[in-house]
Amino acid sequence: MTGLSIMCCVSDMEWRTVAVTILVVTLCFFAIPIRVGPDNNSEDIKLFENYVARYNKSYKNNPIEYSDRFERFQRSLRHIEKMNDLRSSQKSALYGLTKFSDMSEDEFLQKTLYSDLSERGKKHVSASYHREHRKRKERNHLEKRAAGIPLKVDWREKGIISPVKNQGSCGACWAFSTVEVAESMYAIKNGSLYLLSVQEMIDCARNTNLGCEGGDICSLLAWLKLTKSPILPESNYPLTRMTDMCKLKGAIAKTKAGIKVMDFTCDSFIDSEEELLITLATHGPVAAAVNALSWQNYLGGIIQYHCDGAFTSLNHAVQIVGYDKSDTIPYYIIKNSWGPTFGDRGYIYIAIGSNLCGIANQVSTLDIIYK
Repeated sequence: MTGLSIMCCVSDMEWRTVAVTILVVTLCFFAIPIRVGPDNNSEDIKLFENYVARYNKSYKNNPIEYSDRFERFQRSLRHIEKMNDLRSSQKSALYGLTKFSDMSEDEFLQKTLYSDLSERGKKHVSASYHREHRKRKERNHLEKRAAGIPLKVDWREKGIISPVKNQGSCGACWAFSTVEVAESMYAIKNGSLYLLSVQEMIDCARNTNLGCEGGDICSLLAWLKLTKSPILPESNYPLTRMTDMCKLKGAIAKTKAGIKVMDFTCDSFIDSEEELLITLATHGPVAAAVNALSWQNYLGGIIQYHCDGAFTSLNHAVQIVGYDKSDTIPYYIIKNSWGPTFGDRGYIYIAIGSNLCGIANQVSTLDIIYK
């Protein structure tokens, strides 16, 4: 082989090497946008794999949805880190992974909460059963009354609070919270705790209530009082978590024994949470509309910040079963309806005094008779 031929071969090999190098570098640049981003690290991936297995997520065999949920999961991780960095003490709210952590905030609102609850609530503000507790001239008298109540009231300790229920995908928090208060009021009055039918309210309550598609506490109580409909035992009308035809006109109607709502209120305790504490201490548990949007990744502890209290932000309903003013951070004890594995064994704790999560916007008491 001549010297010229050798030089040509070497030159050709060098150019091939250069071409391959350029191609590889180019492909590397093209591959960058395919990655989710700098947070797509092995730790996040491992956490997500364990998360999917723990909650037995249905999309585990769907690559497209799996990838989409992973991105939402990562956003939750970053938000959890941010919220926990803001904790002011060991008693402050703690955030972590929950069954809702693979949802976007908007999806959580649309699938778990009800953004139209505040619109529903407006119609009750001018009703006869609505009361505003904001009278400044009564402030001294109110403070004296508040001083006379216990520092701590936890109705769970009295055995009048039923186990935490799980509403699942049925948007009937309004029915769960109302029926649970009725259970408690009966137990206070008669000394025995009986489970009552949430499903009856889902299927039968009218007055703009739409079963699993939404409703509100005050509309339900108004319907119960007007129609004198008894709330039947759960054993007579079991929970299915689906809206169905009302069975009160059938065989179940023969079971006449039930609890009837004699009277009720839908109160505003904004700027007067002392009155709410007095109500909890002297009357019993209450049902309340709240803003639960920030609860998506809640694990426990006392919510003190970052929970909007505006009336327009109401989107969920719960039962308030007590309070504790003896703690360094005074708080309400909230019974939720997302099952006992959510939050602190199904409970949420909210600091007293700032209408956090809208806790004082619309609170309902009720009185019952057994018939």
